[in-house]
Amino acid sequence: MPNNPRKSLRISVLASGEGLTLQAILDAIKEARLSAKVVLVVSNNAEAGALRRAEAAGIATLHLSAATHGEALDGVMAAALQCSGADLVVTAGYMKRLGPLTMAAFPRRMINVHPSLLPKFGGSGMFGDHVHAAVLASGEQETGATVHFVEGDYDSGPPIAQVTVPVMADDTISSLAERVKQHERELLIQVLRQYAETNFFTETNK
Repeated sequence: MPNNPRKSLRISVLASGEGLTLQAILDAIKEARLSAKVVLVVSNNAEAGALRRAEAAGIATLHLSAATHGEALDGVMAAALQCSGADLVVTAGYMKRLGPLTMAAFPRRMINVHPSLLPKFGGSGMFGDHVHAAVLASGEQETGATVHFVEGDYDSGPPIAQVTVPVMADDTISSLAERVKQHERELLIQVLRQYAETNFFTETNK
């Protein structure tokens, strides 16, 4: 008798900006490259493009921030993510540190994608073009992207997967950023597919 198919992976996404990584996830689902469903998108920015993209796709959205909930934010965030029924939380360009209640609610079930080969060029202040500027200033001949577990400090969790991207002699911040983004998004989709197909994170957390 064949095994029962695993239910589609349920993903909640935290995002602060335009939501291009969210869109990559949605595109992969639509193209049947990923068996998953985005069940909730949360942003600290009421004007975030990620919220507009989610609403256009019929996905539930929430604006949660210190301005809306003050000291209660951590508890509200944890409750919202748990109520979404998410198997996994993806922080996709989310610019705020998560609180201990939220972290405890999803141990080893919260991942982030960062545009460098961590631990290089990670930590506070290292996001977006700041990362690529630092790579170019350092003279590094290669960079890349890392998908990692989210822990208490910025970019500090153990890596799950990495991809290497060469730095070209004529690279600018924008050209390097664009090339890394292409690999970054595909790496994330590969990791999400691995989770959906093998339940990797649950197995490693036993």
